[in-house]
Amino acid sequence: MLAEFDLIRRYFTPGGTAGAESRGMTLGVGDDASLLLPRSGHELAVSVDTSVVDVHFPGDAPARALGHRALAVAVSDLAAMGARGRFCWMALTLDAQRLADEHAAEAWLAGYARGFMDGCARWETALAGGDVTSGRLAISVTVMGEVPAGQALRRSGARVGDVVAVTGALGGGAGGLELWQRGERDLDHPLLRRYLLPEPALEAGMALRGLASSAMDISDGLLADLGHIRCASGVDAVLKVDALPLADGLGAALGADEARRAALSGGDDYELLVTLPPANLARAQQALEAAGIALTAIGRCVAPGEGQNDAEILETATGGRRGWQHFTSPDPAPTEPPR
Repeated sequence: MLAEFDLIRRYFTPGGTAGAESRGMTLGVGDDASLLLPRSGHELAVSVDTSVVDVHFPGDAPARALGHRALAVAVSDLAAMGARGRFCWMALTLDAQRLADEHAAEAWLAGYARGFMDGCARWETALAGGDVTSGRLAISVTVMGEVPAGQALRRSGARVGDVVAVTGALGGGAGGLELWQRGERDLDHPLLRRYLLPEPALEAGMALRGLASSAMDISDGLLADLGHIRCASGVDAVLKVDALPLADGLGAALGADEARRAALSGGDDYELLVTLPPANLARAQQALEAAGIALTAIGRCVAPGEGQNDAEILETATGGRRGWQHFTSPDPAPTEPPR
């Protein structure tokens, strides 16, 4: 098996270090720290995301999909801020069992690196450094993006009367997990792709700058993440359950009731949840339509306490499930693989 620094050079230093400066780094992978060149007039948006085997992804998932997914879910946080990706750092913890067979280990690493580095190129997020160590399989990705000063989207800007809307379609992540647990392994299946090969909504986030009053990505479930916006903004919300855009094939795979629950509380969708002044909705829809992205109004913001009747309706629609949370007792139907 390759030594740590040989592994880094082989799989995670594309083209060597010579091209780092052209990607905005004066020093990239291979030193104690990275040296970066931020652009004038921009703020830096920085986020970190950790994925752990059998908590966030199944251990037998294809390595290439895991590389893609690890970066995608981190870049999704930049999308929620309206930022453009620039750099990332990746800490990979590899378990001894995965490294026991040298040929199998190198095949896994080659697939994982391809998925990760393809994502770096696709989302213009250059790998600037990281770490490799041994232990239970886990992947931590730190991303850094840029947004014009003063234009970042935040969770705290929603106001009473704003429209609540989502990009794309919902429930696909939870539907894909359900199919994986049933034994489906065809990554061409649209629901499995939504779960294992999610696409961060970077274009949507940038297009919504100046139009959306608040935003975040849907990782833990629509209701759970809407709760974060409600708390940060000091508003309540009323949703139109029948207006939820459902992922293709979700109803056929899960049935109508479970499909609705997946859309409300399933998580792993990595679409954007936004609020907008009503006057901005049509402009936002047109801006996203030009990029081939749907923006669907699903409710409105109301004063605190005015959504109480709506809460009862949602309780019935979800069966009490409100999304994924760490460090609490498991949901009746976990949105992530069982531990």
